[in-house]
Amino acid sequence: MSLHYVALGDSTTVGVGDPMNGSSTTDLSGAGARPGQGWRGWASLLADSLASTHRVTFANFATSGATTDLVATEQLPEIGSGPIDIASLIVGINDTLRSSFDAGRIRDHLHLCAEELTARGALLLTVRFHDHAKIFGLPKWMGRPLWQRIEQVNLAYDDLYARYGGIRLDMADFPEVYRRDFWSIDRMHPGELGHRKLARMFADRLPAHGVQIAVPPDLGCAYQPPSKWADTVWMVKEGVPWLGRRAGDLVPFAARMAFAQRRPASGALTNAEVRRLEA
Repeated sequence: MSLHYVALGDSTTVGVGDPMNGSSTTDLSGAGARPGQGWRGWASLLADSLASTHRVTFANFATSGATTDLVATEQLPEIGSGPIDIASLIVGINDTLRSSFDAGRIRDHLHLCAEELTARGALLLTVRFHDHAKIFGLPKWMGRPLWQRIEQVNLAYDDLYARYGGIRLDMADFPEVYRRDFWSIDRMHPGELGHRKLARMFADRLPAHGVQIAVPPDLGCAYQPPSKWADTVWMVKEGVPWLGRRAGDLVPFAARMAFAQRRPASGALTNAEVRRLEA
């Protein structure tokens, strides 16, 4: 049996955090984790496992830094025509870091993608995101508003799951997601173990949807997670400057929301006021 698997999304689906060791045997195309490009990732690992039972073609159109708008307007038109058996759609965290964050537009872009993918026969793979601020170690005054935005993205994925079905992983349901060894040194992308576990999570649920896998993704890793010293050095040299570059988008919003949340109960913000603060 042949399967056509299409992956749309951001750097996590590109495979950032999972170094390519040249072992992938899947027929790859698109912008994803191809041999020689540096990254492999969960989607490629899942495709390789599917290939243990099926003849698989895998097209990875994910790009680093992608937002839901970019996926809908640039990646989706590239998938061509014809039937699709499996499609993963995981994007939205980059949207939460932008001053242009708009939950309604995010929902519309995701529905546009899901509608076309499922209309062509795809079993849709999506997620509900966990609290990224807990992993990155953001202070509460910044982490709480970020989590509020992530939850709005999650509500959009709830809509998708209710309308289009498929397989949805709620990342917060997996305790290992909050373990340090799940993540790469940047704490924003899964490490090799995280990518392998994400591939296994989807693989374990595919048989219930009629997609058998003879050999599930291996959880054995070739690379060691970063040491505490390397973790600290990276945070000082890379993490803090990265957060500084994002500060122009996230920090003003977080500061306004933190101030608003400290108002007395009698002065609680209305929904309209919250939307104005996000504008």
